[in-house]
Amino acid sequence: MESIPRWEKQNWNPRRVAPLVGYGVAGLVLLVGLFTSYYTVAADEEAVVLRFGQYNTTKGPGLHWKLPYGIDEAITVPVTEVRNLEFGFRTVMPGRRSSYSRNEVEALMLTGDLNIADVEWVVQYKINDARAWLFNVREQEDTIRDLSESVMRSVIGDRTATEVFTGEREAIAIGAATRLQGLLDRYGLGVDVITIKLQNSVPPPPVQPSFNEVNAAQQESRRIENEAEREYLKVIEVAKGQAKRELAEADGYAIDRVNRAKGDVARFKELESAYRQSKQVTRRRLYLEAMERVLPRVERIVVADEGGILKMLPLGATK
Repeated sequence: MESIPRWEKQNWNPRRVAPLVGYGVAGLVLLVGLFTSYYTVAADEEAVVLRFGQYNTTKGPGLHWKLPYGIDEAITVPVTEVRNLEFGFRTVMPGRRSSYSRNEVEALMLTGDLNIADVEWVVQYKINDARAWLFNVREQEDTIRDLSESVMRSVIGDRTATEVFTGEREAIAIGAATRLQGLLDRYGLGVDVITIKLQNSVPPPPVQPSFNEVNAAQQESRRIENEAEREYLKVIEVAKGQAKRELAEADGYAIDRVNRAKGDVARFKELESAYRQSKQVTRRRLYLEAMERVLPRVERIVVADEGGILKMLPLGATK
């Protein structure tokens, strides 16, 4: 049997190798602890820190320390990112000329007057509470999608088809966003609804031509109503102007009559005063003034005295 050299026995001595292994293990443990004792949170994120799997704290952006070796776990959540959920369609390939796919199960809804509406909309939301987002509800996005579809069907069911297809789209979107936010707050999902946008609200393709005809008839009806309203206002304004003119004339006539009456009263009082001072002269003057007004309008004049009718040569007669 071949003997082992003495110098080899000295190099492979277990007592000399054991400390080296211990130092290596200690260094590895220290290195792992160092790399698992800190974490970085981006500017648009929040970190939810778990200690032994239970919620401990929430940290904002920056470099933070934690207990190593898996005691603390940091889960980052993007809290400033605006997320989109599409309903009634899906974006297959985004870009300058995006392509979409239809989802009729979501899009077809029943209106309040029992008509079918084809509605497509987008929900935009962002997370406002990272802890609530992670722990209060499972399948968060599916929950938002289910609630949004339920709310939209409820809002559409409260409107007529004409309102859904024409002038009430903005009111429908605002009402749906308000209801959805209330449900999300009740669930404690930690989400803010930014907006709901109605991309499209039209009748289903089979009834589209009929709806276009009805829409054209309604527009023609509104045009005729507007023209009638314009003519009505025109006549009303003319009548108001004429009424004001007649009222002004009546006021002027009233003022004239009052002033004349006042003048007649003043003149009568003067005559009365003169009559009281000289009755015979005043009576004679009044008589002569009356004759001056009456005689020029008389065609035939007969002069009489106490002896009877006097003959008169009608020099001014033309016949």
